[in-house]
Amino acid sequence: MKHPRLQILFALFIALLIGMNLLGSKITTLVGISVSVGIFMVPLTFLITDIVEEVYGKSTVKYFIIGGVLSLAVTFLFTSLFVILEPHERYSFNEEYRTIFGSSLRIIIASITAFALAQVHDVFAFEWWKKKTHGRALWLRNNLSTFVSQFIDTMAFMMIAFWQITPKFTFAFILSLAIPYYIFKIVFAVIDTPLVYLGVRWLRAEKEKSS
Repeated sequence: MKHPRLQILFALFIALLIGMNLLGSKITTLVGISVSVGIFMVPLTFLITDIVEEVYGKSTVKYFIIGGVLSLAVTFLFTSLFVILEPHERYSFNEEYRTIFGSSLRIIIASITAFALAQVHDVFAFEWWKKKTHGRALWLRNNLSTFVSQFIDTMAFMMIAFWQITPKFTFAFILSLAIPYYIFKIVFAVIDTPLVYLGVRWLRAEKEKSS
């Protein structure tokens, strides 16, 4: 198997994407603010793409994004199909199944669109900052690219999923929901900064060994 560590990161990346979309409907409370449990997984996807881009470059990360979009599309396609299939008479949890997995088409589109926009920005922003810093200050490049990308991800999802879903969901109301959620994402992104250095060292060691 060539580049097994890179493939491990790709597998983790796909698992996080599918996990945060299938499991993220649960709402929890952090310091008195209601947030999706998916907030614990979202920053890790940006962490992985930054690690891979630092070692292998933008061309490799593009395949991570393409793979991510395809995995989400396939997952939600089958999820939608399974939700509408009639259950066997011995299966007594169909309503619960529909409640948990019955995401609307609008939510699905919002999730895939937000992911694609945010990740594409993150890839190009990370490369732009790398040129500006002449390859130094990884912590700065990682966080600056992620901060903007997380904002794009949060606002794109919230606007596509909830804009005018009821009269209550005005831009101002959506913004009031999005800002605390975005702040939590930023905090988690800063906290996991040491993992960027560990991940880059771990991945680069394999690359240098195989070259």
